[in-house]
Amino acid sequence: MMQSIRRQKHIWTKLVASVCKGNRVWITASGVAACVVAIRMTGLLQAWELSTLDQFFRFRPREPIDDRIVIIGADEADLQRLGFPIPDWVLAELLQKVQAAQPRAIGLDFYRDLPVGSGNEKLIKTYQQIPNLVGIEQLKDREGSGVAPPPVLSKLGRVGFNNVVYDPDRKIRRALLYWQVDTQIHQSFALKLALIYLKQKGIQEEASLVNPRYLQLGRAVFPQFEPNDGVYIRADAGAYQILANYRGPSGFFKTVSIQDLMEGRVSPEMLRDRIVLIGSTATSLKDFSATPYSSNWTSAPKLTAGVELQANFISQIISTTLDNRSLLKVWLEPVEWLWIWIWAVIGTGLSWRLRSPQRSGLAIGLGALALTIMGYVSFLVGWIVPIVPPLLALSSSAIVIISHIAHSEEELKRSKEFLHRIINTIPDPIFVKDKNHRWIVLNEAFSRFLGKPLDELIEKSDHDLFSTHEADVFWQQDDLVFRYEHELEHEEEFTSLDGITHQIATKRSLHKDAAGNLFLVGVIRDITERKTIEQELRRTTAELSRSNAELRLSQNRLSYLANHDALTGLPNRNLFYERLNRCLEWANTHQQVVALLFLDLDGFKQINDTLGHGVGDVLLQAVAKRLTGCLRTSDTVARLGGDEFVIILPAIPGISDVTKVAEKILSTLSQSFAIAGHTISVTTSIGISIYPHSNEEIEALIQQADDAMYQAKKRGKNQFVFAPKAF
Repeated sequence: MMQSIRRQKHIWTKLVASVCKGNRVWITASGVAACVVAIRMTGLLQAWELSTLDQFFRFRPREPIDDRIVIIGADEADLQRLGFPIPDWVLAELLQKVQAAQPRAIGLDFYRDLPVGSGNEKLIKTYQQIPNLVGIEQLKDREGSGVAPPPVLSKLGRVGFNNVVYDPDRKIRRALLYWQVDTQIHQSFALKLALIYLKQKGIQEEASLVNPRYLQLGRAVFPQFEPNDGVYIRADAGAYQILANYRGPSGFFKTVSIQDLMEGRVSPEMLRDRIVLIGSTATSLKDFSATPYSSNWTSAPKLTAGVELQANFISQIISTTLDNRSLLKVWLEPVEWLWIWIWAVIGTGLSWRLRSPQRSGLAIGLGALALTIMGYVSFLVGWIVPIVPPLLALSSSAIVIISHIAHSEEELKRSKEFLHRIINTIPDPIFVKDKNHRWIVLNEAFSRFLGKPLDELIEKSDHDLFSTHEADVFWQQDDLVFRYEHELEHEEEFTSLDGITHQIATKRSLHKDAAGNLFLVGVIRDITERKTIEQELRRTTAELSRSNAELRLSQNRLSYLANHDALTGLPNRNLFYERLNRCLEWANTHQQVVALLFLDLDGFKQINDTLGHGVGDVLLQAVAKRLTGCLRTSDTVARLGGDEFVIILPAIPGISDVTKVAEKILSTLSQSFAIAGHTISVTTSIGISIYPHSNEEIEALIQQADDAMYQAKKRGKNQFVFAPKAF
């Protein structure tokens, strides 16, 4: 199980190395992506991108009908009965009947700049009596054509323009909100009606905090369309446009005929508190346009009436504001370029890794499917993600790489034949690997060394034949050469198939053939015998070093024993004289004072006689430890023998400092000792001589301290006495 995991890890590592570190992959992907972006910027792909967007519209699940909008359509039967244009008196009665149902707003999607038949005064009066009525006009476009609005409604400021924007394929995929003519800003018919509806919700138009150029209604912001937004390239972005997010195909909104309304077959509840649009649904008037839902592979395109287009635009504004329905959003151009480049890298990397037209084709097909699904899912949540340019980048980059691989493999075949002829003349084992770490050329010496025929080794890797540990080491060393392109020599273990482990030194180097293919060439030398000799030499050297260390330790131990008391570990008489001599020489040179204290324990013989020599020895060790704790690190305490101790105090500032030390020693030693279950009290008598005041000779100085110690005993013990002339 672990070996399988390691092998999978090894394969993925090689895949990452191949995709991420191959300069050819990055260069190819970047070149293809740049070409695709350039082609896209010419507009050659726009028709396919628009068609893909239309497919997403048609495949999208149908949304619920927006019952806030009702259409009163003038169908063919209405036109035959009433004529067209509809007479003013009929239109006046129609508007009055609609207003009686108390709708939120009424949109009159009929051009009405001139009187028609009788009843014009009645119609004008009706216009004036309905405050929530909005008429339409067609603003003059670049061709100079336009239709004026009803004069009365124009004076009342209740007119919206009905102009639409056509794409090159004559489909309407964008909606207009504002249009500036000279210095006057006009509102669209759909926006005008939506604002009336939203006004009762306390929502009015205002500049967005994100961008003052954008319209904000409540929390909804309507970004203005730019020439290169989404699937568009250098589109006409005049006026204030947004991408149209249609709710459904033609016939999606609730629609009744004029005759049904006039004859009372329409319930007032159906119109109450809604936006009522009055317009033509008769095909003879040819007020129909194509939308993303119009194309159909199996039947003739179904066009959408102009009044229903306006219903879609109104619904989009209201539902975005009140229902948080998604607007169609687009990426910034640099993000789209990066998206195209990523898919070029995927196509290049997959083909470079798989290195087979059949497998690459299948992988590219799956990648294209994944891209399409991602684009469709993004569309469902309101994002228009480029599909056609990434598909082109994906397939083009794969074609380029597959073509290159085919050429490279032919060159590789020729190179392998040439290398094989040369390396078979060399007695050392030699191998040649490709960038996938597989043997492509081996000499006969390598075959004999491993113990396996050449035809069973070609196209294999280290992990196919060696233990995981050895294979990992070989792969890591190969990877270092591939990565840094430097020659490398490394010592490692090599286990042949008969189970014999050799110590080898492998020299690896990187070479390139005429087609630019990189190969790793390795030369193996068997250094097992040399390593055995080196190991024996190291073992001998280690033994000699160990013997020398033991000898030095013994010498140090002997030196220590010669200069220290075996019982207490304090300096003995020899080391005492040596240190005292150095202290006196230093004091003489630097005009300093040295104090010498001679100590003898009071009553030690009685303790020895009553409690035994074992207890006495432990007592001496405890006394030595307490004496050491009373002194500076520069001071010396030594045991001369028995219960006699001497202390050297170099560089003493004054006699008072000596006195403090002596008092501290008396106080410390007078405290009881707990030894072997006994509480032992002992004191000491101290004699003190001072160099150079007492004497300048070592022996005399010691003798004077000894004499002073005996004077202390005579005076009652547990005290100190200075030698004559010490002050």
